[in-house]
Amino acid sequence: MNKSIGDKLIFYFLGVILVVTITITTLGNLLYKDSINFTQNENTNQIIKQINSNIESYVNNTENIINYMSIDPRIIKFLNDNKPENTDIEDEAYKSIYNFVKFNPEIAGIMIVNNNGGYISDVMNKVSRDPLNHEDWYIKAYNQPETIHLFTKPIGRNIDNIFKYSADEVFSMSKAVTDSSTGKIKGVILIDVKLDAIKKIIENSKPGTAGFVYIIDMNKEIVYTPVNNIVYRIKNEWIEDINNEIIIKNINGENYQLTKVDSNYTGWETIGVFPESESLRVIKYIKYYSLVVAILALIIAEILVIIFTRSIVNPIQKLKKLMKKAQEGDLTVFFNSKYNDEIGELGGSFNNMVKEINNLINLVQIEEKNKRIAEMNVLQAQIKPHFMYNTLDTIRWMAEDHNEEDIVEIIEAFTNLLRISLSKGKEIISVKEELSHVQSYLVIQKIRYEDKLNYEIQFDEEILNYKLIKLILQPLVENAIYHGIKEKRGNGKILITGKIENNLLCFTVVDNGKGMDKKTLDKINRMLKNNNGKKNEIGYGIFNVNERIKIIYGDEYGLTYKSIYGEGTIVELRHPIIEST
Repeated sequence: MNKSIGDKLIFYFLGVILVVTITITTLGNLLYKDSINFTQNENTNQIIKQINSNIESYVNNTENIINYMSIDPRIIKFLNDNKPENTDIEDEAYKSIYNFVKFNPEIAGIMIVNNNGGYISDVMNKVSRDPLNHEDWYIKAYNQPETIHLFTKPIGRNIDNIFKYSADEVFSMSKAVTDSSTGKIKGVILIDVKLDAIKKIIENSKPGTAGFVYIIDMNKEIVYTPVNNIVYRIKNEWIEDINNEIIIKNINGENYQLTKVDSNYTGWETIGVFPESESLRVIKYIKYYSLVVAILALIIAEILVIIFTRSIVNPIQKLKKLMKKAQEGDLTVFFNSKYNDEIGELGGSFNNMVKEINNLINLVQIEEKNKRIAEMNVLQAQIKPHFMYNTLDTIRWMAEDHNEEDIVEIIEAFTNLLRISLSKGKEIISVKEELSHVQSYLVIQKIRYEDKLNYEIQFDEEILNYKLIKLILQPLVENAIYHGIKEKRGNGKILITGKIENNLLCFTVVDNGKGMDKKTLDKINRMLKNNNGKKNEIGYGIFNVNERIKIIYGDEYGLTYKSIYGEGTIVELRHPIIEST
């Protein structure tokens, strides 16, 4: 009340305008928000239902292709044929497959398998010798012949596609072929479908620009999702109980609307995710325009106040300062990143930072891989050369005290050792070559130790053509001689075996030497399992063999020791079965 008339006029005039503006804006926003939310939610649900319906229709069309193929005489003739590799029948059946693939470019491959495990396909081949009728997709279709079976991310199959589609690029459908007269199952048809077809359905129908739609299967595994970092932050329990409804969840500090439609036909769930800010975009525009009207009203009020109070007060400077202060505050609060202001620059810097972080992560992964490869090469280069020196010393000793025939024998064995060790630069050799390497080594050691050393080798014939890392058995035999047989009084014997056990190549080196106590045995096995400890504690050769196997194939492979002090030692080597390099 003690202010001047000019101050009072300014206060009352602006106060009335602010009250009217705030009242109209608030009530209007509330009414528009409820109405627009309801309309947009209805539209969103309808669109998600339409996407789900389109996907069901697409899967049904693909099932119809399988049904048409099931009654094609050429394919039925192939399924009924019990003669292996009947090229005439297979060619006719392939023509039928080609006709379907030609008019359906979204098909990534078709395979037809009969009950004998025989198959025909356009672009898919069997990887291993295991029969295809033992595959999961075949068994499920065989056990439930009336149902179409969907498989997302088809990995671990005994199938390879010549176009090398990854598991994230296709999904699979399989269905049994049944004789309509007898009800007997003749085989199974498998179709791989490109996920681009699902992507087109979603991209052609999804509402908004910032939202996205993704699909999960009955096991809550993602069938399709666009590239983003939001989908993996959505918890399954959020959407478990919703169907044709919309819920709002906060993800990364922003509210998102979630809706879901279940498919009884495919078993898939179609989930729509949309930023609440996008659904309320109209409300934001209304708020923006309301703010403009308020600012215009304040400007008009300012002009009127100036006119009426010019002779009394000079409020224009105060009003300018007040307006400038308000404008600065409004710019930091209401303007968002889509404008070219400080927040927009900060957002751009953040995006660049995220991009750089991703690039750095990729660089770290590449460098780590190169580091592991370099580490393996270093380990391979560390094989100690003292055996070569011992061999040369033995040759010199024999040249002085023995005849030429013994010298020829040991030189031939040593030459074979060097030849296999070099292997023309190859790191993977056959079991047969590794066996020859060990035999040459034992020939040399037998000449050196004479009757003190005896040995026996028992390898199954079936494993001789399999592949393994070279020079992994000789260090084990060397260790058995120097730390077992050599330390034993009297004669010693080494038994080397090789066979397939538990779907692995298993080698054992058994000696009846000195053995080791339980404490030392546990320490060695612990260091071999954890890849730690000093190399000289267990020997460079043993450490390198174990480390090379683990680096290339994984920690489930490698060496294990068993020993009884005074009785001998057994070392077991586990190596995967490799049929080619």
